[in-house]
Amino acid sequence: MAFSDLEILARILECEAGGEGDTGMKAVACVVMNRVQVDYGEYGRLQTIREVVYQPRQFTCVMETVGGVYNPQNIYNMRPTQVQYDIANWAIAGNRLTNLGYSLWYFNPFRPTCRNNFPSNVGEFVIRIGDHCFYNPTAAYAGT
Repeated sequence: MAFSDLEILARILECEAGGEGDTGMKAVACVVMNRVQVDYGEYGRLQTIREVVYQPRQFTCVMETVGGVYNPQNIYNMRPTQVQYDIANWAIAGNRLTNLGYSLWYFNPFRPTCRNNFPSNVGEFVIRIGDHCFYNPTAAYAGT
């Protein structure tokens, strides 16, 4: 049986940001929902949470293997708790973190600072939440 969009979002929150607290999980939920709602650029062609999360090479947690090695931290192995479902429902209902802007990307730089631009200059740094840097789209993103 296929996962519902709610289940997919709850699982990606646990997998991508389960150790980042409620704010970190809300930030990841915002990025997913921003991608669902943006109507231009690469993500403008996607319409559902499923399409966003399963888009190739977007979320390591969707990959069962990484670099040819089994990835045990994938959404199929996650067991979300009520916290992840509550945050997923919060985001699906249209709620967003105000300091995050319209972020479409995040990543962990594994260092104390975030670079100013997301690769290819399609994103501009907005905020760091926990270990992750978040980026809003630039004008260059529209051409993707």
